[in-house]
Order: sequence, then structure tokens, then C-alpha cells
Amino acid sequence: MTEPAAARPAALQERSRRSQQDILEAGYALLEEGGADALTVAAVADRAGMAVGSIYRRFGDKEGLLLAIQHAFTENLQAEIAERMAVERLRLLRDPAVAIAEAVGAITDAFQAHEALLRVFLLLGTRHEAVRAEGSRVSVEGNRHFAEALRHTPIAHQDPAAALDFAFRMTYAMIAHRITQGEFLESGRPLSWSELRSHLQTAVVSYLLGTPVGR
Repeated sequence: MTEPAAARPAALQERSRRSQQDILEAGYALLEEGGADALTVAAVADRAGMAVGSIYRRFGDKEGLLLAIQHAFTENLQAEIAERMAVERLRLLRDPAVAIAEAVGAITDAFQAHEALLRVFLLLGTRHEAVRAEGSRVSVEGNRHFAEALRHTPIAHQDPAAALDFAFRMTYAMIAHRITQGEFLESGRPLSWSELRSHLQTAVVSYLLGTPVGR
């Protein structure tokens, strides 16, 4: 039986969407396994079960492929953090300290869950301007969402917006440092991810809700 003409475009779109997802997943796996050097058009095509030419037609070249993979990854990561740090959910928490701890925990948990890929992009961003720019874009957006999620929290600073900005910077910097440099760069004392999460929560809660020096 012949497929109706109206159904063919939808079917083609679905096949295209699946092919795109296969390519992205192949790219994720290669980057996690071997870092940026493992990502080649041929390797992605082989892993995704596609022709090399189809990869070039979609993305132009290796750099286009890399940036498309990064963009898809950062968009998914941002959505995951936003879901964990939903403004509506945090507003239901009556204790400001609990709301702040939840927001910090949401960032930490999401970054830990994607540690391998984040390490690749964070390190690559130190020498690849387009990768750095995409990382900065999504980080700035994460900062904005962090502030929005906690905008109803009583911050003990004359400039709450600046305090929230610093709190996000501190959280992001600590986690990014852990991902790129590991557990023991500056200390021989073990610090598990769960301990790092707990200490970050305590530090940020104390900073945002405590009485600043000079007040």
C-alpha cells in the first residue's frame, strides 16, 4: 500500500530527527571516551552507522559538528538544571536556607552527572574561542536562572543581585575546578562529590543569609 503523500514529509522529518540524535549521541560517546582528539567526522559516522558525506552535509566540517554537539549538550544541561531548580518549587520551601541549598545542590548534581563531557568542553574552551563563547553563554544564562529562582529569598546584603551573582560564581568556579583539576590538586585530603556539595551549600547559605562584615 502506498504511503499517503501527507505522511511522507512527517516520516522524513522523524527519520532526520532520529539521525540527528544518533549523530549527537555518537559524538557524546566519543568525547567522553577519548576527549576532543577522538572526535572526527569518520569516527562519528562509523559510530552512528551513517555515511561520512551525510555528516558533512549536515554540519559542514569537524568544527561545525563539534559546536553542534556542544550546543545540544549545553541546551540539555541547562534544561536539566532549570527543572531541578524550578522557581515554583523553590518558592514552596518556607525556609530560605533550604531553598538556597536546593539551588546549589541542583547545579552540583547536574554537573557531576555530566562530569566527563563537561571536562572536555571546559578544557577545550581554554584554547577554542567558539567553544568558550558557547560555554560562557550557557553559564551566564545559568547565573540568571539561579538569581531568578532565589529572587524571593531574603538576602542579607545591601545589593542582593550582586550577592546572588557572586554566590553563583563561587559555586560554578568550585565545581568547574573540581571537574577539570580533580580531587587532589590543592590538597591531599579526600573530598567526595557529596562532601563538596554539602560544603558548598553551607558556604553559600552562610554568605547569602549571614550578616556581612561591616553591617
